[in-house]
Amino acid sequence: MKKKIAFSMIMAMITTFIISFLLISINVGFGDKFMAIWLKSWALAYIMAVPAILIMAPRVEKLVDQIIK
Repeated sequence: MKKKIAFSMIMAMITTFIISFLLISINVGFGDKFMAIWLKSWALAYIMAVPAILIMAPRVEKLVDQIIK
């Protein structure tokens, strides 16, 4: 279980970092408030992503196993 939690936390950190940075830079641009907006968005996305990965990863794994037999 520790391995799954660690995986979820690292995967969420990487994906939310990249996606939030990209979307905030496209939608808001690199102005004065960029860092504050981005860090807030990243924190919220990270908080949501960790449990989502923990819940969804086993289901996705089963689906992939069914698709690739």
